[in-house]
Amino acid sequence: MPPKIRDLIAELERAGFKDRGGKGSHRNFIHPNVSEPITISGKSGDDAKHYQVRAVRLVIEESKK
Repeated sequence: MPPKIRDLIAELERAGFKDRGGKGSHRNFIHPNVSEPITISGKSGDDAKHYQVRAVRLVIEESKK
């Protein structure tokens, strides 16, 4: 069972990312240690896509460096 979009957002916020807003169902998150913002699309109750889960894990690791 894939995680929900809301779970990915919670992981990003716990890692120190800030929601910069976005258009429609897109949300942009920024972190001072990460060069590019990460965009999460979808409603909060939707299942996350495998590429979204992978992208969130990669930027969280990058933010720890």
